[in-house]
Order: sequence, then structure tokens, then C-alpha cells
Amino acid sequence: MSKIELRPMQAEEAEAVAALARVVWQDTYRGIISQAQIDTMLAQRYSAEWMRAGLASGDVWWEVLLAGGEIVAFACYFLACRPGEMKLDKLYVHPAHQRRGYGARLLGRVEAAARDQGCRTLMLAVNKRNLQAIAAYEKYGFTVREAVVQDIGGGFVMDDYIMEKPLGET
Repeated sequence: MSKIELRPMQAEEAEAVAALARVVWQDTYRGIISQAQIDTMLAQRYSAEWMRAGLASGDVWWEVLLAGGEIVAFACYFLACRPGEMKLDKLYVHPAHQRRGYGARLLGRVEAAARDQGCRTLMLAVNKRNLQAIAAYEKYGFTVREAVVQDIGGGFVMDDYIMEKPLGET
């Protein structure tokens, strides 16, 4: 079994995380959204420069999970607009490494960080057609708070559920 390491992402790992995002998005979103929307969203949300800027701001946290020294999963999170709420913005595991508990480990790290920040709720947005992710989040205690459609430009929309999980007392 490979050695597992879970730690904050370093700026020099942004390219590796961007490459992993491309692999995961092609596997996950093909058939859910168009290739043009996949390409647009990857360019908007996964450029190495954008990731490094978020890290440098101190307002966005990135975690990576390494198996055998290779980044195979990552999460990104930040304080949400609502007081007492953390947003899990990204949580992805390489398709070849899914169902090994890596997503659960990342989620646990994000929940702990949210509690450390005094948050009582962890929330996220998930595509309404991403049934595998919805089922996983429900397994870990998330429920649907609302349905939203957000125009992201270029003729594309995000058709999501906003899900939340109460974290209890901090």
C-alpha cells in the first residue's frame, strides 16, 4: 500500500493540480456538460496562476493528498459570504484512486478547518446531474439547501444544488 500524505498545497504544485483537474473533469463531466463548457471552466478555475494567487491571498485554502508521492486528490475551500459558513469549493480524486477513502480524508480536513474558523456549516455547490458526487455528499451528511442556476458567461450556466452540512458546536 502506498504511503498517504495529506497537507496544504504548495505554490509550485499548482501545475500538477491543474493537470489532475483536467483528468478528473474529463472523466466526471463528459456527458453532463459540453466539452466547450468543460474547457471554459477549467480555464477560469484551474489555471496555475489563479491557484497561486488564491494561495497568496491567504483567504483560500488548498489541500493535496499524495499517494506514493503523487498528487491524486485535492480540495479547495474558503469562508463563505454567510457568517459561520465555510464553502467547500473543490474536492476531486483521480478516477483511478477513487473509492479508497481519499475524498473522505479531504472532507474531514476541510470540516476540521471550518470548525477551527468558528464555522457551524459547511456548504458546497454540485452539478444537479453529478449523481455520484451527490450520493457521496449525502453519505457524509450533506443535504440539499436549494437549487440554483448561475450564468457564468460565454453562454454557459452552472445548474447546481447547494448542499450543506451542519458541523455542530465549535
